[in-house]
Amino acid sequence: MSKNRFLNIDSLSFQNIDEDADLIPLMTPEDEEEINNELLPETLPILPLRNTVLFPGVVIPITAGRDKSINLIKDANNGSKVIGVVSQKDESIEDPQAADLNRVGTVAQILRVLQMPDGNTTVIIQGKKRFAIDSIIESEPYFKAVVKDITEEKPEPDNQEFNTIVDSIKELALQIIKESPNIPSEASFAIKNIQSSSFLINFISSNMNLDVQEKQQLLENASLRERALETLKYMNVELQKLELKNDIQSKVRSDIDQQQREYFLHQQMKTIQEELGGVSYEEEIEEMRKRAKGKKWDAKVAEHFNKELAKMQRMNPQVAEYSIQRNYLDLFLDLPWNKYSKDKFDLKRAQKILDTDHYGLEDVKRRIIEYLAVLKLRNDMKSPILCLYGPPGVGKTSLGRSIAKALGREYVRMSLGGLRDEAEIRGHRKTYIGAMPGRIIQSVKKAGTSNPVFILDEIDKLSASHNGDPSSAMLEVLDPEQNKEFYDNFLEMGYDLSKVMFIATANNLSTIQPALRDRMEIINVTGYTIEEKVEIAKRHLLPKQLKEHGLKKTDLKIGKRELEKIVEGYTRESGVRGLEKQIAKMVRYAAKSIAMEEEYNVKISVEDIEKVLGPARLERDKYENNEVAGVVTGLAWTSVGGDILFIESTLSKGKGGLNITGNLGKVMKESATIALEYIKSNAESLGINPDVFDKYNVHIHVPEGATPKDGPSAGITMLTSLVSLFTQKKVKKSLAMTGEITLRGRVLPVGGIKEKILAAKRARIKEIILCEDNKRDIEEIKPDYLKGLTFHYVREMAEVIDIAITNQKVKNAKVL
Repeated sequence: MSKNRFLNIDSLSFQNIDEDADLIPLMTPEDEEEINNELLPETLPILPLRNTVLFPGVVIPITAGRDKSINLIKDANNGSKVIGVVSQKDESIEDPQAADLNRVGTVAQILRVLQMPDGNTTVIIQGKKRFAIDSIIESEPYFKAVVKDITEEKPEPDNQEFNTIVDSIKELALQIIKESPNIPSEASFAIKNIQSSSFLINFISSNMNLDVQEKQQLLENASLRERALETLKYMNVELQKLELKNDIQSKVRSDIDQQQREYFLHQQMKTIQEELGGVSYEEEIEEMRKRAKGKKWDAKVAEHFNKELAKMQRMNPQVAEYSIQRNYLDLFLDLPWNKYSKDKFDLKRAQKILDTDHYGLEDVKRRIIEYLAVLKLRNDMKSPILCLYGPPGVGKTSLGRSIAKALGREYVRMSLGGLRDEAEIRGHRKTYIGAMPGRIIQSVKKAGTSNPVFILDEIDKLSASHNGDPSSAMLEVLDPEQNKEFYDNFLEMGYDLSKVMFIATANNLSTIQPALRDRMEIINVTGYTIEEKVEIAKRHLLPKQLKEHGLKKTDLKIGKRELEKIVEGYTRESGVRGLEKQIAKMVRYAAKSIAMEEEYNVKISVEDIEKVLGPARLERDKYENNEVAGVVTGLAWTSVGGDILFIESTLSKGKGGLNITGNLGKVMKESATIALEYIKSNAESLGINPDVFDKYNVHIHVPEGATPKDGPSAGITMLTSLVSLFTQKKVKKSLAMTGEITLRGRVLPVGGIKEKILAAKRARIKEIILCEDNKRDIEEIKPDYLKGLTFHYVREMAEVIDIAITNQKVKNAKVL
């Protein structure tokens, strides 16, 4: 048994079959004579071949894949086992018609039919004699044709010229077998044992490296002599190619060194990758080189990139460092080196955008317009580092998007809340597997330009850990003098961030590292008044919620009076986030009614609000409850904005002790002690009997004891509460106060004035007592915020008591 590799005709694949030696008989002249004397049938079933030509006497295997071919082989094998074989004119045609077949073919004898393991049918056939198709009489279930014999013109047996040609063919065939590494040497024995000159020519023609049309021309040639000459010509060309190829290989083989060997291996790998549908490494490198030509980087960066690209070209693609190097070069190509978006300097348009997107926030808008104005005049101003500082929900983050829109720049946002790893800012070194650039560089890459508006959200919530201090890493990012060459560990080069407009947001400045805070321009974004909240709800929050819930503007309407009811009764904040949630509840109520086809009021009433949101949780009288002596309203600053607080005092029989409750900090406890000592030292001028201090204990309480409280702002409030308690005179209604006190009776200024004023307006306070030095803070506040408020500026505690306590005049108070 011998193992032969045959070409699959119908399906264009290869099959390995085991074949008995007697299936490939070497045709003798006697066999040839006998075949020529056989009568040709009048009609033959026609088997089309796609990519080969069958010659008389030659045995070939054919794997049938088409239904017509399988039916033909099945019927012929059960009958005469004789079929007609012709080649197609165009091998790409899957279902050939009569016009697609060549007219000259070969009568074939079916020798064996094999069922292959993959389910295909392989048939081994032997060519017998040539024929010509006269006419096609059937096309279903397969072709049948009327055929006629073709007479072959043979030279005389003693023709020396023809015999010489045949001898030359045999010699050339043996030489080609010897020169070609792909033809087994056993083939030479078959060539030597062929006795029939006609079979020799047909056998060699069948196995030559020719296309189907060239082989078909040889088959159609009726003259054996001319066919022999054509075959000899083709063989000479093939031999010359083989000799040239072998000569080149022998020359090149002596010069191949290790580098050239690697090159050929890379070429092979490239071919394999292309076959698998991927991109070869060489193509990848060439693509990077082309992309680099279009970059606007300077000579230093270009030199570094070319050096790193050459390094990648020398790397083995299978090692882990190759992917890191590829990611590194991809980053270089993706970064927008010296690519800037054009700023829009239409200041009126910018002002209009800021006013449309955000109601209020006049200071912030003014600062942005100032920045645009300077940038328009100089055109090379380094971007400032702005820090929007204020309580949650006042629009700090969304303001950044409006600024980007006004400037015509790209917008990127980076959340810093809970960030503890310095590598998140500066990136990882390339020595690590899975290394990547820091989020600053990643965000700039995402923006696509080197001058985006970059929001650093929650910068006050950066925290340090064993992985480093991210806030210290931010120092270089936010320093206009240093960020021109911001160094990222992964990039290993300086990147220019000086044109980026960084805008940080924070709720609490005290947690920001002092050096970092010093690099930023702090802009205080305070809370909103009731009127502003109503306007924001009308312009922004309600339309946004209607859109998000799939409703139209006509499906729900909430008037100003109803919005004011929601603000006063259901929200207690500086921002509008809680207000938006309450409006969302109203919109969901309308959406449910529409979906369930229930009746509802399109124009919401106060009764509808109480029905959906429940009873109002924040009653106004809570903020005006000064009906009892010893109760005073104070103003406080919190991380979420301004708020009011109540300080209550009471007396009980005892020995003059002081008890303080309400989860107060050390500073507030000290303020209570100072207030009591001041009252003791000025009891006579305040109209208080000194004996009361020895007979009664004093208890000071600040409600909402679960909430920690601290700070000096409650000093004058505590003192007023104690004076009201000892004199049993009530504090004036709708009055609030804030300020620090000293033992000498002085009133000192405090911070957070704007937030406190807004809290007072929300609580319907009419009069406010402040230190004289806080007057400058009031002058910076927009007059609309101060509408309906009366301010009393004081320097001494005696003035506070005169204003706050009804019918209480302080005479001859000591100021030490």
